[in-house]
Amino acid sequence: MAGLIYKISPRGEWAHAAAAGRFDGAPVDLADGFIHFSTAAQVKETAARHFANQTELVLAAIRVEALDPAALRWEPSRGGDLFPHLYAPLPMSAVAFVRDLPLGPDGAHQFGELA
Repeated sequence: MAGLIYKISPRGEWAHAAAAGRFDGAPVDLADGFIHFSTAAQVKETAARHFANQTELVLAAIRVEALDPAALRWEPSRGGDLFPHLYAPLPMSAVAFVRDLPLGPDGAHQFGELA
């Protein structure tokens, strides 16, 4: 699959990864043995389920074609949907953009335009 996949992360955690040149994963990723990502169609529900009311978050867009295809697997998860899971560190060279993910007045995260 081509295009972009998304990772939501606390700003400080992402800043540390950017300085290191790679993202090894959040605690949940390390516990599960892979980095969790979402597609554009999945990321809003991911935010609502796992990051509700959290501030100081960023949204990172990752270029699928820049990842090792042997390390990226599309596996069933929530509701049987296929979610992208990376079984390797994420190189910062694969990141298309990172932007703030603020809360709106309704308490939902404001994503803006997603590809």
